[in-house]
Parts: sequence; C-alpha cells; structure tokens
Amino acid sequence: MQRIHVIGGGLAGFTAAITAAESGALVTVHEAHRTLGGRARTAEGPYRTNEGPHALYRRGPHWSWLERRDLLGPTTAVPPLEAARLRFRHRSALRRTPPLALLRLSRVGAAQAPVDTDFRTWATARIGEEGARVAAHYTAVALFHHDPGSLSAAFVQERLHRAGALPPEARYPVGGWAQIIDRMASRAWNLSVRIETASRIDAAALDTLARTGPVVVATSLDAARTLLGDPSLTWASGRTALIDLALRTRRGDAFAVSDLDAPGWIERFTAQDRTLAPHGEQLLQGQFPLAPDASRATGTARAEELLDLGCPGWRERTVWRRDALATGRTGAVDHPGTTWRDRPAIDRGNGIYLAGDQVAAPGLLSEVSFTSGIEAALLALKAAENHSAPGGTPLDLKRT
Repeated sequence: MQRIHVIGGGLAGFTAAITAAESGALVTVHEAHRTLGGRARTAEGPYRTNEGPHALYRRGPHWSWLERRDLLGPTTAVPPLEAARLRFRHRSALRRTPPLALLRLSRVGAAQAPVDTDFRTWATARIGEEGARVAAHYTAVALFHHDPGSLSAAFVQERLHRAGALPPEARYPVGGWAQIIDRMASRAWNLSVRIETASRIDAAALDTLARTGPVVVATSLDAARTLLGDPSLTWASGRTALIDLALRTRRGDAFAVSDLDAPGWIERFTAQDRTLAPHGEQLLQGQFPLAPDASRATGTARAEELLDLGCPGWRERTVWRRDALATGRTGAVDHPGTTWRDRPAIDRGNGIYLAGDQVAAPGLLSEVSFTSGIEAALLALKAAENHSAPGGTPLDLKRT
C-alpha cells in the first residue's frame, strides 16, 4: 500500500491518521509547528487556556469514536450548583432565567426549521421579533457569528437545541484539550504513524508527497486554499473577539453569562475543572462575535460589560489577561439555502483530500473536524488500495 500523508497535527489530522493506520496503512503526519494540536492546543503555564472556549458534546460522533479507543480520558460536566449560577443579560439587566420565548423555541419537540429561510424570519413567525432576536443571540455560544438570525433557520435551530439541551450535553476534558491531543498522538505512534513536527509543507513539497501516495490536507481552510492554489476553497465563518482572564476567587461570581442583547458569552471554566488555574484563582474565557467592520475594542468593551454584571469587582481581582481576535477560525456557518453538503468537498481530486471544520461534513464545531477526518482517511485508503491492488481492483476496507 502507498504511504498516506496527513498535513496538520490537530484534531482532524490525527483522526485521519489513526483511522488510516488502524486499517494497516503507512501514515506520516506533517505538522508545521513544533507542538501538536492546531486549534486544540492548550497553553503551557499556570493558565491552561485553549484558543477560545472549547467543549465536547456527548451526542456528537467524536465522543463515541474517542471513547471506543480509550482516548477520551477524564471529562467533567458543570456541577449542578454552578449551573444554577448561569445568568442572562436581557435588556441591559442580569436575569436568573431566560425569557419564555427562548425556552419554547429551544425545546427538542419544536417544529423543524427550513434550510432555505433565515432563522430570524422563521423564528419571528413563531415567537415574535423580540423572542427571535433573543434566541439568535443565545446560539452565539455555538456559532461565533455576529448575526445568527441571518443564517439558515435549520442550521441555527439544530445548534440552539444542542446548546440548550437539558441535561447539558457539554463536557470538558480535564486539563484542557491538549490532553486529548496527547492521547491521540500516542495512539497514532503505537500504530506506527510517523509524526514529523516543524515540517512545513509548501506547494512544491505537496507535489512531491502526492507522487508517493494520497494526501489529507487537515489544515484551516485558508491554509488549504493557499497550499492547493484553489480559490474555490472558501466558506463563511465567524470573526470573534476572545478574552481569557484569571481572577482571584470570590464567592458569588456567575458561572456563565449569556448576552441576549447581542451575541456573546463568558464562562468560568474553573467551575468545572479546577486544574486550569492555580489555587485561589478562577479562569474565565469568553467570545464576542464581531461584524466585519467592527474593531476588536468593540468586543473587548462588550466583554467588560458582561464581567461588570456577572463578576463584580473583577478589575481589582484580575491577575492575568489575554485578548485576541479570531478571523475565519471558528468553524463553518451556513447561510439560507445551504447546508454542510454545499461546503468545499473532501475529495479534491488527484489523490488530495480535505479535512477540517469548514468542509463538507456534518456536526457541531469540532465534530466537523472529526467526521471529515474519518471520511478523508477512508477515501485515501481506497485510493491507496486501488493503486496497490493487481489490476486496480479495490480491496476490502475495514470501515471505522
């Protein structure tokens, strides 16, 4: 069998590498950085932050995939007492309960939303304009988009159901996402996957690799577009101000504050995982979607408004802070009339396959990386087997 090359050592890349290696393929992972993980890296040092808020969802396909391979490791849920400290900003005031309209629309039994209508129009017809706006803003926790109401109603409703599920679906890897990446890298290593860090692949190197076997490009869509020289590799994503904050502990702080006046969310991640910050300190992470012409300062100001409401006295208690801007790095969003099937195809032809969180695969956020990584690996395996089999006859593959 030909060697399969995987470009990118993040979630999609290692999912593809493990899937291919489990079927007996020779696999090499090429990671441009000296450390593995991609957007699932966890910062070193006393504050174990990820690139933006991260969570696993129990109903997602990657949960069972990781669990079957003993790669999931310890995870934690939000303790019930902390969950009771979820707050909502509505009409500039802090509330303990969400508006009734949001509860009506988020229940699982609600009518199925259409693909070809925007969420704002569809929801307004059911719960009124104010309720539709509130529901759209709440989904920002799983969308990272400045105007969720303008997106496909079916796309937003699915995320509203999962983000608002009771009991909550969200689980958090203890110690940060790097723990999962480390276990995936160890699994790959034990399957004889060759892992090369500081291995930056350009167009010329890609051409050389493609002569020796199928290639899975498991990078961001922007990086894939440049590497493949393919201007069609575009899809809508979000532009989001990110904030990481360490505060001295104070009883009474909110667990999380969902902004229903504008898309935004801030969460105290040490509420569920005390290992993320030193004793006596709390780690908060937040994301505030921005319009294309809005400055990062706009997102920062909105974050500070939510902190004023949910964590009184936070400025005097701050011991560490980091602000960042993520552009096109928060997963795909689908506009009316489109679904995940319309996103850039995994099979790019000539033995090149695409994986990542903005390509044609179903799921919520990181789930897209997992599902596309598996599909890209299966296609690469089939191509490698066809090339190796006598007369080009496909061999049987063990599906994941």
